[in-house]
Amino acid sequence: MKLKVHHQTEFRYDRPVHHSIHELRLTPQNHFTQEIIRWRVNAPSKVFESIDAFGNAMQSFVMGSNYSELMIEAKGEIETKNEYLIVDQPKSVSPYYLLQQTDLTNPNGEMIEYFKKITPSIWNEESLLELTRNIGEKIQYVTGITHSKTLASEAFALGKGVCQDQAHLMLSYCRFSGIPARYVSGYVYDAIKPVESTHAWIDVCLNIDQAEWLSIDITNQCLTNDCHVRLAVGRDHDHVAPVKGVRSGGGEESLLTNISLKEC
Repeated sequence: MKLKVHHQTEFRYDRPVHHSIHELRLTPQNHFTQEIIRWRVNAPSKVFESIDAFGNAMQSFVMGSNYSELMIEAKGEIETKNEYLIVDQPKSVSPYYLLQQTDLTNPNGEMIEYFKKITPSIWNEESLLELTRNIGEKIQYVTGITHSKTLASEAFALGKGVCQDQAHLMLSYCRFSGIPARYVSGYVYDAIKPVESTHAWIDVCLNIDQAEWLSIDITNQCLTNDCHVRLAVGRDHDHVAPVKGVRSGGGEESLLTNISLKEC
């Protein structure tokens, strides 16, 4: 499937920002699951490009003079494939590194008791899909309840959250069970419903020796397909947030995001 993507992020501040540093992971890479036709990131100052340890394309830029509004834009065309099995390159981060919990995924006692109840007898595609149904029931998809810094344990207690929270709970469970898993940020195309935000799902490694991963969407309870566009992978949301940074000044911040995916 060929998709045209447009992602616009606008920050507004009630007082001037004096200085800021920004880090972007808004550029998809050529991959088993997708091929980039064209892509561009626009920012208000010079952009420096690099590749991080996980192979994600990363851009950074610095704002050195006062401003009250800031716009970042990513757009391009991409051809996606109906694929969910991923084999890492030899120099990729070892799956064993993805066994470590993070502050966002660290399980508490209640979560561990829940994990013990849903452990499958065999780890395969079918059991993973059953786990997504369990996670989806445990954290029902409701917007406006959680935020980017919400812990998996907090969303677990609330019983509500969004794709990020469901992904963090699934990461927590896999790592607790000795199964490497990594967070994936990206987009998911829906021919009927407009896209309102980025999406999150996970890769699960069931064959460590061959570095083979199954990519699975907890929110939509499916293995990934040609509706999914991958932006970046990492340990959790904090690791691969599409836009993040630090600033001096600015006061209250408001964020406006506009995302569109269209078949072309």
